[in-house]
Amino acid sequence: MKDQCSTFTSKGQLVIPVELRRKHKIEAGTKVKFLEDQFGRIVLQPITEEYIDRVMGLFADGPDLLAIWEKEHREEGKRDK
Repeated sequence: MKDQCSTFTSKGQLVIPVELRRKHKIEAGTKVKFLEDQFGRIVLQPITEEYIDRVMGLFADGPDLLAIWEKEHREEGKRDK
């Protein structure tokens, strides 16, 4: 990947080069998440359908958190009676 640069405006806005916008499917209205890593670098993560699918896939084999919460909620209700 070749280095690409951009400059912040006085309002703190930044233009992402078109090649990167196309590659990562960043369109008008795409939300982003800003992360700071342990080296002090700022990482910009576009919140796209692909990103959401990838994150949801991390939990696919995990516990059913909603079922656990519902069970605990029912048990609390029984104790309160």
